[in-house]
Amino acid sequence: MKSQSESSLLSAVRSTRGEKILEVDGTVTTQPVLEHVGISTWPGRLILTDHALYFEALRVVSYDKPKRYDLSDDLNQTVKPELTGPWGTRLFDKAVLSEPAIIEFPELKGHTRRDYWLAVIREILYVHRFINKFHITGIEKDDALSKAILGILRVQAIQEISSSSMVCFESLLMFNLCDQLPGGDLILEILANMSSSRGLDWGNNIVASGGMYSISALTTVSNLGVMFGSSSDNPSEAGLLVGELAVGEMRSLERAAKESRENYKKVVLAQETVNGVKANGIDTNLAVMKVLKMIQLIALEFQKFQSISSFN
Repeated sequence: MKSQSESSLLSAVRSTRGEKILEVDGTVTTQPVLEHVGISTWPGRLILTDHALYFEALRVVSYDKPKRYDLSDDLNQTVKPELTGPWGTRLFDKAVLSEPAIIEFPELKGHTRRDYWLAVIREILYVHRFINKFHITGIEKDDALSKAILGILRVQAIQEISSSSMVCFESLLMFNLCDQLPGGDLILEILANMSSSRGLDWGNNIVASGGMYSISALTTVSNLGVMFGSSSDNPSEAGLLVGELAVGEMRSLERAAKESRENYKKVVLAQETVNGVKANGIDTNLAVMKVLKMIQLIALEFQKFQSISSFN
């Protein structure tokens, strides 16, 4: 990531914001990236930074001026799977919709590359939504961005060492995962509260002379209520706070994550049950419908026979 961010890629655009390049695709001819805008289609290079998505259309010998899709200020961006095809037909499920364009990742089979890009683009979009929603600034903002960036680097590392193409990208990206998990909004809210409380500790305990800071025992005890999500004086509900670690009872973040996991398991189990009923019940339902149809026809024929007999 460091070598990419120090390269000449987007240097003129990134210099004002200090954006870090996280991923580049479309530089290999065997794995092109196509941008669809209306009926126009252009091959080019796709670049993801920690603030935006860029597409540079490929001309004869060089790349065109980068087109920017903001992920930090324009938080209403629509990023979702989309169908593409020649002459506007909707045939191939290998594209990502990022308003107002469609980015296509052609592959001979599957759509792993598309799913990866969909996940990492969403991670950057969602972390900025998190920052904006809870008005996070300063060091806490950098910390949130770092969590998203490290998640993306983790996915990249697993892709490098894993031969399997069945990698669940979303489960390795915190903000992406919280958007999908039941109770994920509560997890993000607790993270925001923890971040703001750390910011207050930092600001209240800076020693002006040397810039060092410390947290007193009184401050630690007073912060327990914030860290554990309550201000209870019950010793059984408290623990010893050491930096960001709570020794003793489970923190509110851990509790929220555990509850979310349990709820997610229930959702998955319920969905699998529904899918199983649908799959296993198809033949049965068809057979029942055929029998009912046969009974109905026999009844109609019987009624006709009765009518003829009574007439005679």
